[in-house]
Amino acid sequence: MNMKVQQMNLAAFIRAKMPQILAEWTAFAKTVEPNSAQMSELALRDHAEAILRAVALDIETHQSKQQQFDKSQGGTIPAGKDETAAAIHGRLRHASNFSLLQLSSEFRALRATVLRLWLPEVSQMSVTSTYEMVRFNEAIDQALAESIVTYSARADHTKGLFVAILSHDLRAPLANITTAVDLLSRQPSMSEHAISLATKAKRSAMLMGAMVTDLLGFTRLQMGATLPASRTRIDADEVFQAAATDARAMYPASAIIYRPSGSLVGAFDGLRLHQLTTNLLINAAQYSTKGKDVVLEAEGLAETIVVRVSNFGPVIAPEALKTIFQPLVQLNLDAEQDARPNTSLGLGLFIAQESAWVHDATITVSSNKSVGTVFTVTFPRTVAP
Repeated sequence: MNMKVQQMNLAAFIRAKMPQILAEWTAFAKTVEPNSAQMSELALRDHAEAILRAVALDIETHQSKQQQFDKSQGGTIPAGKDETAAAIHGRLRHASNFSLLQLSSEFRALRATVLRLWLPEVSQMSVTSTYEMVRFNEAIDQALAESIVTYSARADHTKGLFVAILSHDLRAPLANITTAVDLLSRQPSMSEHAISLATKAKRSAMLMGAMVTDLLGFTRLQMGATLPASRTRIDADEVFQAAATDARAMYPASAIIYRPSGSLVGAFDGLRLHQLTTNLLINAAQYSTKGKDVVLEAEGLAETIVVRVSNFGPVIAPEALKTIFQPLVQLNLDAEQDARPNTSLGLGLFIAQESAWVHDATITVSSNKSVGTVFTVTFPRTVAP
């Protein structure tokens, strides 16, 4: 009787029936479309044996109540540790063009196979066999979670790489379009209508260029990189003037006023500062009430340089202010504002915030009826060694 009970041990059963379980794993993987028909049995089996051995070991390993609770909360995936067999499996399945649903179905089939083979061997369910089955399901869920984590990370990286390459490759033709339209608009033989069309085309190309630049920055951040920045001592007044000029070109119907005061010499990355300021101005022009000024103020103080971009438009609700710097977040526009060009991606303020952070600056926003909506960026004048 004791020998029969020993034979019913689930961990031992998995090890003993490994060839049969692996054969069924491979048979199921062959049914997964569209890639399995071209894959070898070794590739289809992948890390299945190592996953099963890890599951068997997990069943036998003592588990405290706290560890059981942590596992139920998904808190047992180790960080900074060597990849498990399940984690490697997820990454390789992505490389083999399996979908996430197909990856999940493999673990579902594995769970069903083991239980289907094991349960007929159990003459009577006991506390021990029930506990083993619970531990088995926990281990399978854990392995599935580890596979999904690496699969998703690989998918995000691939998607980010594609967007980054696309964004980078779009910049050159957009620059060519802008240059060509600019040259055409200066031809003396062009009619006023043609010049108007050329101006609109240039404006659209500039807006597209701003969106592509923001998208490229967003993709870099999503892939774990930071915005590249090299800070040198410059007079920010020139950058602010250029940003105001570009914003006026993109939103000619908006009156964009620039008001500098004090010394604006500091440690800046000129490109990032221009991007930050332009994005704030574009956002302000986009949401400003028609006929109201958009104001860019730059104030040089003893220890800081403070930049404010303000406009009068719909008051932003307090709950919306909490999410305004998040990527892909946009405020609803009224009918009048919908007629204006829209940057559409919802990345401008997110990139502005990141550009502020690479300068060790703070960026805040307030919105009320009396002073309008005001974005304030405070830059430290000096840079630590």
